[in-house]
Amino acid sequence: MPHDPYRALYLHLPFCVKRCSYCDFTTSAVAANDPRIDAYVEDLCLAIRRKSKEGELSAIETVYLGGGTPSHIGMSRLSMLLYALSTSMRLEPDVECSMEANPESLTPNMVRDIWALGVNRLSIGVQSFDDKVLETIGRAHDAQAACRAIEAAHERFTNVSCDLMCGIPGQSAESFEQSVSRAIELGVSHISVYPLTIEPHTPFDRMVLSGELPEPDDDVEAEQMQIAQSLLAAAGFERYEVASYAKPGYECRHNIAYWTGVPYLGIGTSAATMTQNSERRMRMTDGSVTDDLNAAQMVAEDLMLGMRTTHGISEKEYHRIYRSDWAPIEETFELFERKGWALMTGERWHLTPAGFLISNILINAVLEAQTGAKVENNPWMRDAIRQEKKQELPRGEYERFTSVYRDKMN
Repeated sequence: MPHDPYRALYLHLPFCVKRCSYCDFTTSAVAANDPRIDAYVEDLCLAIRRKSKEGELSAIETVYLGGGTPSHIGMSRLSMLLYALSTSMRLEPDVECSMEANPESLTPNMVRDIWALGVNRLSIGVQSFDDKVLETIGRAHDAQAACRAIEAAHERFTNVSCDLMCGIPGQSAESFEQSVSRAIELGVSHISVYPLTIEPHTPFDRMVLSGELPEPDDDVEAEQMQIAQSLLAAAGFERYEVASYAKPGYECRHNIAYWTGVPYLGIGTSAATMTQNSERRMRMTDGSVTDDLNAAQMVAEDLMLGMRTTHGISEKEYHRIYRSDWAPIEETFELFERKGWALMTGERWHLTPAGFLISNILINAVLEAQTGAKVENNPWMRDAIRQEKKQELPRGEYERFTSVYRDKMN
């Protein structure tokens, strides 16, 4: 279909030194010298050149090399990939080019080389600075390796991100607090905090089903998310999305593109592409359509994505694109404001830290207000909500939420 230009590009590299116990991504644990990596990277380079000839890379503003573990494939293959990229599109300093790396495979030489080839943002998968926690989740590195990787990254990069996880069975509040503090001390400019999710058919899923591992505790997760919010705010980080914190000017533009309805192109196994125009939005993975939204469904999705960010949503912005009534949405936000879950800053409504803890429930409520129907009666919105991470209200809050909102809607 005729579509708006792609402005974000994702390249998927599905190779790791080992699969972590919680991971359900499309990845394979292979040796760094496995010839399958060579064949895959060559195909990826050909696909990049083909898309360039088709004119699909002319408006790209952000690039993201994800996985898997891009650093695991080694510098010679990364050089080939980044060279193909730089000769196929405008890869200049104003284009954000992020690459994921893990501590066990990121070296000082790699840091220098990828920086010289156009990567300007490095995202390091640390997850924890506690060796016991790292062992629990099956990571291939220890805390010292994580520190060395971040220190090496700073030799060239000012834009360094660190991923941390919370809600891991056996992970104490003290352990998580120390990990957040250590990341701050190491001088990273961006931190993402992801609660553990038990995905079907993973080793963690089997361990939970067998009783070998306890299920993640929602109250522990909420407590640790609040610890992160407090420590990071005190250190000058601003929360700009449910799980993302950045020093001013270091927000991840690529992720913001996903949350603001920007068309993106995915190249590689399982990489998703979002194509849209004013009337239709489609997502495709490996040649198959996974979402096909009409204009009304696009409204609902944009509301949901906007509420995931601290930028939030506004009536003016809403009416610039859509004709549906804003009043029910405003009334719902006013209700949330009275309970401390949302605020209006300027002309924009956004969730508070307390609201982010129950963001999926609040998003659900706003979508119901926008459509005038229960989400569970709309198959598309029900599935969209289920794709978000399951969240529960903190202890004691469910009854309060029910009395304030659910009873009102029945």
